[in-house]
Amino acid sequence: MSMTDSPHGKGSVDWWTFSAAVFAILGVSIPLVLAHERAGALVQAVYDSMTSNFGILYLWYGIAALLFLLYLAFGRFRNVRLGPADSKPEFSTPSWVAMLFCAGIGAGLLYWAVIEWAYYIEAPPFGLEPRSAAASEWAASYGLFHWGITAWAFYCLPALAIAYPFYVRKEPHLRLSTGCLAYLPGGCNSARGRLIDFLYMINLIGGTGTSLGLSTPMIAASFSELSGIPHDFLLEVLVVVFCVGIFGTSAWLGLERGFRKLADFNMWLALTLLFFVLAVGPTLFILKTGTNSIGLVLQNFIRINTWTDPITNSRFVEDWTIFYWAWWTAYGPFVGIFVTRISYGRTIREVIFGMLVYGSLGAAVFFIVFGNYALHLELNDLLQVTRIMAEQSESAAIAQVFQSLPLGQVALAAFLVVAVVFLATTYDSASFTLASVSTYAIHAGENPARWLRVFWACALGVLPLVLMFIDGGLKVILSTTIIVSLPLLAVGYLMATSLLKMLREDHPCS
Repeated sequence: MSMTDSPHGKGSVDWWTFSAAVFAILGVSIPLVLAHERAGALVQAVYDSMTSNFGILYLWYGIAALLFLLYLAFGRFRNVRLGPADSKPEFSTPSWVAMLFCAGIGAGLLYWAVIEWAYYIEAPPFGLEPRSAAASEWAASYGLFHWGITAWAFYCLPALAIAYPFYVRKEPHLRLSTGCLAYLPGGCNSARGRLIDFLYMINLIGGTGTSLGLSTPMIAASFSELSGIPHDFLLEVLVVVFCVGIFGTSAWLGLERGFRKLADFNMWLALTLLFFVLAVGPTLFILKTGTNSIGLVLQNFIRINTWTDPITNSRFVEDWTIFYWAWWTAYGPFVGIFVTRISYGRTIREVIFGMLVYGSLGAAVFFIVFGNYALHLELNDLLQVTRIMAEQSESAAIAQVFQSLPLGQVALAAFLVVAVVFLATTYDSASFTLASVSTYAIHAGENPARWLRVFWACALGVLPLVLMFIDGGLKVILSTTIIVSLPLLAVGYLMATSLLKMLREDHPCS
């Protein structure tokens, strides 16, 4: 398959969808600037009410999505290929996995892998005593669950639902509505299809805005530690502009020359940094704690997937598990569209096991190595990570964790590069999917127009700049994104049943 730009030119742009997404960015950013305190209080109240009253729907959705994917992976449709029967994968498995990470979780993974345990050790699940031995063990383990198999199921379901009609039914639209095709008699450009795609774009803009809002201070803090330049708002703005420039260039070059090469380079650099931390850090502690964490999650997998904390109502489930499930719901269609683009020629089982297994193991490695190194510093009074987080910021704590390593300046510099490239590739893939959704027709092997990809790469930088300008803006947009993700649960049901209906029509029982 050739990696060419779509031949439709300017006429291929769906101006209605394009305009709706632009107005969505402005519609979120302007109220945040003009009335952020009032908007923030309202959004937070709605978020608290939603997670308390509807949060259980996300838990059920995660379980249902995982069971549905396992049914497909082991059922009679497992060898159905995304493309003609004789098609071959477009990308090698290592490159496919690298792009999977860079598109889906790279930007947020580096942030949370280092410090997520710090929240759990202070306010652990299951009513445990804070900072007790049991709390420390679960603090090192819960991140593996939140970024594990169930989390990747939120990504994998949209990927298959979109990829099958796109590659097998030859549906010329790479959009979220493509995954609901069985319920769209008027096609993706019908009113129903446009509504589904608009919901997706709102969630993507908010979700990626949050990722850049989290990662930018971390990158700025790391650069400040290395250079001695004060970490202020101006530095964060320059970081955003620099990252926009990188993923704008990558978007211009395209998947083959830009994104794939960046992803391959970054995965090798990230693996090198992981092995370095494992080798020079408390190797035995990292390995023992990591092994213990894997065992805890596996032994309690059903419990933590279904734990609702109905008696104590500590809000651990609402503030963490439901928060993450809602975030993955909002992010899932974006990752699904991008994974569709890179999964031509793979079977349904290959996609499911690739995402659930490689994705979960890859995320676990980051949490086990980076997180347990930081936890070791805290438990042995070598670096008060939780105090730095409380008195300075989470970003400052992350930078100082890497600075504490032997050859700390080199390690922090490597971490800085990995963070920048992960962020750039996440936004590159986001700009690709936004450009795909705002294109009338796109076929297998084609990319949206270059100018459209570059436009979205730049436009996605607007919201993070607004968030950094406003105190508490990140929390507001994160809560807003999660609130808006609720209708996507219904879209997920439509995608699963639509996919199953098409598979049964195309592959009847003999």
